[in-house]
Amino acid sequence: MEAAGLDPDSLSVREVPTEEAAKRDRFVGSPTIRIDGVDIQDPGDEPLGLTCRVYRLRDGRYSPLPDTADIRDALTLAISKR
Repeated sequence: MEAAGLDPDSLSVREVPTEEAAKRDRFVGSPTIRIDGVDIQDPGDEPLGLTCRVYRLRDGRYSPLPDTADIRDALTLAISKR
């Protein structure tokens, strides 16, 4: 966030405590990272619920964390829309 010129203190963390909350919030697992309400990697048809999320890295591998380049690009896009 700092590299993108944003204040890291503006980050908010939300707990999704129940399956009902997961469905209501369209939560596809942890970690889900959204910027201005937009998921940094389209989850496609992944099921909603309390589960571990898997991301596809840019080199094709799977990971429990998103590619840092995807986060950077999503931040840059969000800033450009403001």
